[in-house]
Amino acid sequence: MAITIPGAIYSRDFRLYLSGQIISLTGTWMQSVAQNWLVWSITGSSFYLGLIGGASSLPMLLFTLIGGILADRFPKRRLLILTQSLSIIPALILAIFIDLKIITVLHIAILAFVLGTINAFDVPVRQSFLVEMVGKESLTGAIALNSAIFNGARLIGPMIAGLILSIFSISTCFYINAMSYIPVVIALLMMKTEGLPSGKGDSVRGGLREAIGFVLSDRVVLYLLLLIMLFSLVAIPYIILLPAIAEGVFQGGPRLYGLMMGIIGGGSLTGALFIAFRGEGRGKINLIALFTTLFSILLFLLSTSGMVSLSLIFLFFTGFCVISFLATANSLIQHRTPDHLRGRVMSLYTLVFLGMTPPGNLIAGSLASVLGPMTALKVISIVTLGGTLIFRVLTRPYGIIERP
Repeated sequence: MAITIPGAIYSRDFRLYLSGQIISLTGTWMQSVAQNWLVWSITGSSFYLGLIGGASSLPMLLFTLIGGILADRFPKRRLLILTQSLSIIPALILAIFIDLKIITVLHIAILAFVLGTINAFDVPVRQSFLVEMVGKESLTGAIALNSAIFNGARLIGPMIAGLILSIFSISTCFYINAMSYIPVVIALLMMKTEGLPSGKGDSVRGGLREAIGFVLSDRVVLYLLLLIMLFSLVAIPYIILLPAIAEGVFQGGPRLYGLMMGIIGGGSLTGALFIAFRGEGRGKINLIALFTTLFSILLFLLSTSGMVSLSLIFLFFTGFCVISFLATANSLIQHRTPDHLRGRVMSLYTLVFLGMTPPGNLIAGSLASVLGPMTALKVISIVTLGGTLIFRVLTRPYGIIERP
């Protein structure tokens, strides 16, 4: 395997983008941990953890395809300035409601839905903007470095949140997240890349029909999207069970929960850097099958673990496998997608990746409330492994001739 320096780091605009993202995403992960702990402290229910997770992700099902159409019609940089600015509002309202001691689960659900709606427009625009900052020849590195920043924040944010939750008011995490969007907006204002539209201005229905037609005609992209959908629906929601595992299984508190989330982030960061420095090599389909298989095995081992230290090791490598799988799949999909369809195809990617988490969170929360969190992990791991085996059989003819 060749080790290469990602060409994306030589792009000034991409460096600006990353510098803003690391601050903003640290705040986002702080809020994610604080929000889950807030829900758990109010309700003590795995079901409500799943319900709030579903409320934050439901807008991906409803609006992300519209976001992809906008990405192909309007300058992406300006759209991102708008979405990042609007993201300040829900975090700020949550913090104020907590300090006023009027916060309820209903408030949390509504504001989670609002932020999820903003993200539904933001994510496909951001995904399709990467290639315009760095070019196709550096796309895999850009995707992986973006994932590295995301997961570096995922490592730092939960640990900071765990410390703040044990020392200060929970509202502090939400105030910090609200302020963390400001550097992103400043970085976007300093960029030269506009992300000008490449779409042809078709109707909404016609634009979506064209993107869906492409996906159905390219079996590799189709099977990848189906596998990502399975993981988002069944596997990735295991994260919402961590508060119940930290306290209910290991009798830990917010610090253990924050540590578990941080460990997953550390594994994800390592996986993202592995993909970034691997370069644009072939063998991506085989690599995807390897990562998803290992994830399923690790999740099953986690479900049988009675030791905190051993569980943390398993969590580290689940993070490594998930992000390596997603970064590789994202790169392969974008390389096979025509430029004028990129925003819409990435909205389909966002739909199956993030849009499936509302029912996924509800399924995971309901399973855990009936079977217990550890038995729920066993069920999730078995279903995920079965899906991976089907994907491997379907893609075997394409493994040798895939494009780099």
